Amino acid sequence: MRVLLASIVLLGAAPGGAGAVSLPRSFPHTDVLAFRYRAHDGVARRAWLLLPSDYDGRPLPLVISPHGRGTSARANASLWGDLPGLGGFAVVSPAGEGRRLGLYSWGDPGQIDDLARMPAIVRAHGVDVEPHHIYAVGGSMGGQETLLLVARHPHLLAGAAVFDASTDMARRYWDFAALRGGRRLQRLARIEIGGTPLDDPAAYASRSPDAYVRQLALSGVPLLFYWSTRDRIISDQVDETAALVTAIRGWNPKAPVQVFRGTWQHTAEMRWTRRLPAALVRLHLLRRSRATRL
Repeated sequence: MRVLLASIVLLGAAPGGAGAVSLPRSFPHTDVLAFRYRAHDGVARRAWLLLPSDYDGRPLPLVISPHGRGTSARANASLWGDLPGLGGFAVVSPAGEGRRLGLYSWGDPGQIDDLARMPAIVRAHGVDVEPHHIYAVGGSMGGQETLLLVARHPHLLAGAAVFDASTDMARRYWDFAALRGGRRLQRLARIEIGGTPLDDPAAYASRSPDAYVRQLALSGVPLLFYWSTRDRIISDQVDETAALVTAIRGWNPKAPVQVFRGTWQHTAEMRWTRRLPAALVRLHLLRRSRATRL
């Protein structure tokens, strides 16, 4: 992979920002890289790229993985462990950029458009992305943005999986009050979105997957929903994920949707040692025999 890395470092250089750099390998089959990209507002942001350590320039499936609320892209990338190398696919986890905030982009339309640009950005950094094998996987806010990506760019994706996704941004704003640090979260939401749900309900709706039920139902994109009855962060998942799935099936009873319900802590199952491998098997990104070895 040395020739490829040299190419990535060269192509990764961005005006005003550092180019791509190789990071110490954490797993035997997967390399981790970092590069800069220009967000929708011109700000240079960092993205983490996971590749099979033996990558030789061949076409690869790509998974776009937006991070959760307040979680770094690097932390999100760490959830994948050695899965990209074992499955023979790439994962890109961008830092993200909202209307005003980065770690709290909460489905900003510009952020969703940036996610849709990730395949082209990754290609520009030397990876041959298979155009018909692009996927999205995210948890919490990352799940919210994954669903919005499906709704707004359905022809981009071959499949998607969400873990404990936020589906109603207005509901999230009011529910923040019950969380530790909830007032701060509400203040950040007002900064990022432009007010409260009463001030600008349309802005909150534009960031809410449940406002795009028809688009999700008719997208044709296979969707995997993982949600927990004991989620203490999104404690009303029955009224969010479960209700969204019911609405999707109401629009299209044949929508390719699968639902997996459990009792885990918020997004605990979106990691390489838990249910993420099984989700990748269902998306045909990982062979079952590989998943059972983990």
